[in-house]
Amino acid sequence: MTSDYAIIGGGIVGLSTAWGLLKRGLRVTVLDGDDGSFRASRGNFGLVWVQSKGMKQPRYAQWSQDSAAAWAAFSAELNDATGRDVGLEQKGGYDLHFSEESLEATVAKYEVLKETLGGNYPFEVLGHNALRREEPAIGPKVVGAILHHQDGHANPLKLLQALADDVRRLGGVIMNGMHVTAVDKSDLFRITCADKTEVRARKVVLSAGLGAMTLGPMMGFKAPIRPQRGQVLITEKLPKLINRPSLIARQVDEGGIQIGATNEEVGLDDTVTQRGLSGLAAEAIAAFPALAKAQLVRSWGALRILSPDGLPIYQESPDMPGAYLVTCHSGITLAAAHARFLPDWLEGADTAPNLEVFSENRFAIS
Repeated sequence: MTSDYAIIGGGIVGLSTAWGLLKRGLRVTVLDGDDGSFRASRGNFGLVWVQSKGMKQPRYAQWSQDSAAAWAAFSAELNDATGRDVGLEQKGGYDLHFSEESLEATVAKYEVLKETLGGNYPFEVLGHNALRREEPAIGPKVVGAILHHQDGHANPLKLLQALADDVRRLGGVIMNGMHVTAVDKSDLFRITCADKTEVRARKVVLSAGLGAMTLGPMMGFKAPIRPQRGQVLITEKLPKLINRPSLIARQVDEGGIQIGATNEEVGLDDTVTQRGLSGLAAEAIAAFPALAKAQLVRSWGALRILSPDGLPIYQESPDMPGAYLVTCHSGITLAAAHARFLPDWLEGADTAPNLEVFSENRFAIS
């Protein structure tokens, strides 16, 4: 069988894109790796996050806002189709600060971005007392926070399950345990896997996360991405303690509190370290002192996918027209955009979003 699209990578980015293409009546085959693959989709922090995105590139802020705005309907549609509640909650999120200086400096940057965006950047500054009214468990060391009203969080594993279920329901094929070794093109693309499986398609989307470091150059992409480790802690299930998520901690829909995350340049090493976990725990306790008594039940390390400037890459291959690189480190935030808007870009529709600033041309050496 020949598909309209072969998608290399079955994480949140790949499945969101596959879902959107299937919704347009296209035939899609997803080639997913094995359990030994580095999987950002199964180890991330679960934030649907606009705040702080695009400080140097406002188009990224707009793209994140577009996705955040589309998330509620996206989540509801997945729930209706699969019966899986992905745990979306969008009541805003906090950037917590432990010094007046850092709070004031960040607010100044946000005001500049807000003006650039024509005022569409809904945030407010909460001093300690105002924050404590919203979050009674906040600690005395937190001087205040920025509450951004477009932020929220979801359950990444439930989202991954819902997307996989609905991709199959819509007629998509998901092939697990596939290690792609070659991609070539004549009239159609031919994707070859290590076990000699071959898939043919009209177009190809490379959304394999860190796998793009190897496959990207083979397909004509620069693919200048790197791994960055983030370590995370999970507590036991607790009574309601945190009302809104922050970059330090969030209470998940099942009751546990997720604490994270580190930002470590350690190559392809996704192990956890005592130093990393201790630092996370100390910061979380400073923010929410009651966590000092919570039992920790799980920890893990996962690798983010980062470009040199931290922004997504959306690029059609100059060597293999019809092959596209789609990669980002905000797969949860951008899931709705990849499902709702990216298919129009892939198909060259009149309604396609303008993603030119996210092309690899920005990395060209002058």
